Amino acid sequence: MGLFDKAKELAGQHADKVGDAIDKAADMVDEKTGGRYADRIGKGAEAAKGFVDGDGEHVVVSDEGDTTPPPR
Repeated sequence: MGLFDKAKELAGQHADKVGDAIDKAADMVDEKTGGRYADRIGKGAEAAKGFVDGDGEHVVVSDEGDTTPPPR
């Protein structure tokens, strides 16, 4: 098992705590940027929490704020 696999396993076991940390980090970044990127920050945070929960997959957030799955 690689380091990434171990980290993903641990994050999955503590998804609620990781989700809270993602929300706090997103709030801090939003505050530091004066809310100028709130939409992008929110989408990125939701994508990160979806990945941790196992509901999502790797996503790429473009400059337009659209999310697209990565090339396979």
